[in-house]
Amino acid sequence: MSGTPIRVLIVDDSALMRDMLASVLAHDPEIQVVGTASDPFAAREAIKRLNPDVLTLDVEMPGMNGISFLEKLMALRPMPVVMVSTLTQAGALSTLRALEIGAVDVVAKPGKASDLDRIAAELIDKIKIAAAANVGARRATPEKPPARFSAPPPPIGCSRTGMVIGIGASTGGVEAIRAVLTGLPSEMPPILIVQHMPGQFTGSFASRLDGLCALHVKEAEDGELLRPGTAYVGPGGRQFELGHAGPNLTCRLGSEDRVSGHAPSVDVLFRSMARVCPINSLGVILTGMGRDGASGLLDIRLGGGRTIGQNEATSVVYGMPRAAFEIGAVERQLPLHGIAPYLAAAFSPEAAEKAHA
Repeated sequence: MSGTPIRVLIVDDSALMRDMLASVLAHDPEIQVVGTASDPFAAREAIKRLNPDVLTLDVEMPGMNGISFLEKLMALRPMPVVMVSTLTQAGALSTLRALEIGAVDVVAKPGKASDLDRIAAELIDKIKIAAAANVGARRATPEKPPARFSAPPPPIGCSRTGMVIGIGASTGGVEAIRAVLTGLPSEMPPILIVQHMPGQFTGSFASRLDGLCALHVKEAEDGELLRPGTAYVGPGGRQFELGHAGPNLTCRLGSEDRVSGHAPSVDVLFRSMARVCPINSLGVILTGMGRDGASGLLDIRLGGGRTIGQNEATSVVYGMPRAAFEIGAVERQLPLHGIAPYLAAAFSPEAAEKAHA
């Protein structure tokens, strides 16, 4: 990146934490910390005065917590926000809510000064990604899908039995995956999901989705049989693949080694789908930074499966979908709010027709 540095405002009730984060960011010449604030009220005035490009926001603060402040901010003055969260169960639930509201990403709060080296590169990278994020993507996505389809999509694959859907996402994916899954009926094939996030978050992510969706959503377990009407979230920190035990399809959890920079990796999931059930696979690649998933999605398409990519206008970061589109891996590009209706019409046409009657 060149030109004007990214202007960052740090919001945290701890003076020590503000100093620690500012110290980390001061080492990158492309980032300028223009100010700090100890609570949302001071942050509101600082935003007006300093006009930052990116906000780092503590989840838990006195007076008004970070979630309440974020809701007000996104309604009145949408801007890129990176949440700073403790990796606890309560912190995970709050952070997931923040990502649904519109925060671009999250970093784990350092517990002590010696943790700074661990988070430094991650924090800097996520602030740079946030600065380039399309925070208007949520406004490009209607709260409800269109009442009717202009034309029902064709049936997918050879039949509606034995099908598997794979979904991969990164930055902006928490909200995107929620939007897709909550728009689907329970009568769907098994759905395998890779969302780049820490392992401490994936179980909470699955539980939260389970409470919002007609589908059953759970964190994947090694060796479990796939069941229709169920979505499986790959645990953070391990590779997640489609496997088989005789005629049965299963979840398979593998090594902790990173592939395409990630564990789990979307490429690993999609390649396993192309290998295990090529013509009965459908891959969906959603918002995210980088190229993870592009080559795996191409494997699905070349193997006779079907592929969907999220379009640029509704992507928080049009990185992974763009990479897939540019190598010819995307058969059909759709806005976020069009993906669930497409899948419902293809796999559960009766339910889709009933929902839009």
